[in-house]
Amino acid sequence: MVTRIISAAIGIAIAIVVLILHSTPVFNLVVAALAVIMLYELLSANKCLQYKFHSGVCFAFAAAMPFLLEYTEGMEIIYIFGTSCILLLFAGSIAKHKEITFEKVAYMFTVTLLTTLPMCCLISLENADSLHGVCYIVLCLAGAWLGDSGAYFVGTFWKFWEKHKLCPEISPKKTWEGAVGGVLTVGLVFALYAFGYQIVQGYRGYNFEVNYLYLVIMGFICGVLGIIGDLSASLIKRQYGIKDFGNIMPGHGGLMDRFDSVLFVAPFMMFVLSHFTIFK
Repeated sequence: MVTRIISAAIGIAIAIVVLILHSTPVFNLVVAALAVIMLYELLSANKCLQYKFHSGVCFAFAAAMPFLLEYTEGMEIIYIFGTSCILLLFAGSIAKHKEITFEKVAYMFTVTLLTTLPMCCLISLENADSLHGVCYIVLCLAGAWLGDSGAYFVGTFWKFWEKHKLCPEISPKKTWEGAVGGVLTVGLVFALYAFGYQIVQGYRGYNFEVNYLYLVIMGFICGVLGIIGDLSASLIKRQYGIKDFGNIMPGHGGLMDRFDSVLFVAPFMMFVLSHFTIFK
């Protein structure tokens, strides 16, 4: 437990520094690094790193996309770059058809998109509003991570009553009671954070209203998506017989073990905030 707390504290400190530098290329660099490391962990889980050419193409896509999204105008270059990466994957498969199967290539392609595109959504959230961009990122991360904390406390409180397993073959410790508690926790935290954020920004001279109904509903949905993301990562680990994706964060595992929920929450947040206004 002490190791987990220390790792979490270090991670939070790094996150604060990155958010302070959100308007600089440092933010894009960190997003790219996260995507590359998470991709590395997923490729390692299925023993795909031995295919160096294919892995290199996947890593190049993950590293470049956060910068192309930020510093290129229009989507033409992104389309061309993405299509070129797919072309290279298949060209490599033709050249090495006796060594690599289509299933491996399909897995590598899938996890590359799974890690890169949702992480790029964090950049889109930051760019969505010059005033509230950082707040959107904080809400996104809270929506992905705080459900676990809420589920833990509710599960601990519920120990005197019967518990109902959520997906015992994938994640034996998760219960329906904990899941409901986690979802409710995210909605509550969203509302409390927005209330405090509104007060702080008011002191800075920025006055706006908060649509708490949209915010709480969004929090509930983020809580559900966070559970799905966590279970999806657990499913991959079970199928490939590994406990954690890595050990970069002692006590927590790899970055995929921490960001699995973010991969589902971030695209949802980007979509919602592009169609609905929560601060007006």
